[in-house]
This record gives sequence, structure tokens and C-alpha cells, in this order.
Amino acid sequence: MAKPERAFGEIADKVVFENERVRIWEPHLPPGQRGPVHRHALDHILIQIDGDRVAVHPEPHTTGPYKDYLEADAWPGNAIYVERGGVEVAHNIGKRTYHEIIVELK
Repeated sequence: MAKPERAFGEIADKVVFENERVRIWEPHLPPGQRGPVHRHALDHILIQIDGDRVAVHPEPHTTGPYKDYLEADAWPGNAIYVERGGVEVAHNIGKRTYHEIIVELK
């Protein structure tokens, strides 16, 4: 019998725009909060809006570019291109709410 496909959480709190070419998410993570395990099926751009420190906990079977635990300072206005395939949990390890925009490229 085939194993059922794993269910993942949403990438962020809400989709703020979507058309045939892009989907734009807007996540907010209060200090100490972790998001759900999610999968990035599309290449995307992260645009940091606010916050001070964030971490990513990749799952063992991720196929994205980040295979190991990663911590980084947040820089408002910083834009980061990330290739698809990541299976991970975002974690705000800072003292301020982490806020970013995620632009998925279809």
C-alpha cells in the first residue's frame, strides 16, 4: 500500500496577492514563535521588513539549498533569493516580531 503524502502547514499567515506568475505571502512571527513545518515548492524571494534575528530548522529530507540549521540577523530591506525544495520551520529567535514578504515565482 502506498504511503500517504505528508501534509505541510502554510508558508505564512496569509496570501496578500496572487496571479498566474507570482504568489505573495506576509508572515509575522512574534519573539520565540515557530511557524509550522512547510515546503517551498517554488523558487522565492524573501524581503525582510522588520525583526532582529531569525532561524531556519530544515527537515532531514529537505531538497532546498539549506540543509543545516541556520541563524541570521534580520536586516530590514534585505532581499534573499532562495531556490525551491526547502522543507523547514521558521523560528523567531530575536526580541522583536519578525516580519517579511515572500514572493513565490510560478
